Amino acid sequence: MNDIKIGSKVKFLEEARPYIVKAMSERFIICTKAFNLKHTVLYTILDLKRNERGTHNCIFNPYDFSKQGDIDSCLSDLMLPKGDAMAIELSHRNKIILNIEAISP
Repeated sequence: MNDIKIGSKVKFLEEARPYIVKAMSERFIICTKAFNLKHTVLYTILDLKRNERGTHNCIFNPYDFSKQGDIDSCLSDLMLPKGDAMAIELSHRNKIILNIEAISP
């Protein structure tokens, strides 16, 4: 995982098109890709410690993943201790094993 940096393209086995790395910490990486049909973006959060990826656990999405400021806020909230009211985590329902096929700069 040392070759991943902001701006890298990450291709997963389950996906046809790669995601672009938008924010990262030692444990979490947030990636997005365009979803042109709906004029928005799709996102996935990688948890390197648990070797999983998926969406966050918020019922109502407080983040606009097309805006870098919101992506940075999500990353900050992921790193908060669990007892903190603003802390979020990967959804237990919407997570899968981390299957990276390729990483390109």
